[in-house]
Amino acid sequence: MNKLERRLKEIQRVLETLKARLDDGTLVIVEGRKDIESLRQIGAGGKILPVKSSGKSLLDALREIEKQRVREAILLMDFDRRGRELTARLVRQLEAMKIKPNLTFWRRLLSLIGRDVKDIESLPSYIETLSEKTGKNILKV
Repeated sequence: MNKLERRLKEIQRVLETLKARLDDGTLVIVEGRKDIESLRQIGAGGKILPVKSSGKSLLDALREIEKQRVREAILLMDFDRRGRELTARLVRQLEAMKIKPNLTFWRRLLSLIGRDVKDIESLPSYIETLSEKTGKNILKV
């Protein structure tokens, strides 16, 4: 198995675990609507909440998160500087609300895709590209 195949396999493993967590009712927080569409495209169901969409303020988004009455939220912001800053702000806010911010998936994906992908919405096309290069399509259900 070459390097690209291993990377694709590991991305698949991370996404399968993420999908299972969503199926179990864990809330996933993303930046915008396109991020939600991308996660749906790779087969993720469950509750995915955007924090930067339709003119909502961060405060509005935090109120919406609070309404969900969850103990934990998976954060999947973009991998660029602004995404990192938003992640840091959300971590502080969620902790203050006694909600555990989960960065495991974000960190794992970041380590796997490095500089190749800057945002969550680009994930499906990146996976497609890797699939073409390796001849293994992980998006087919």
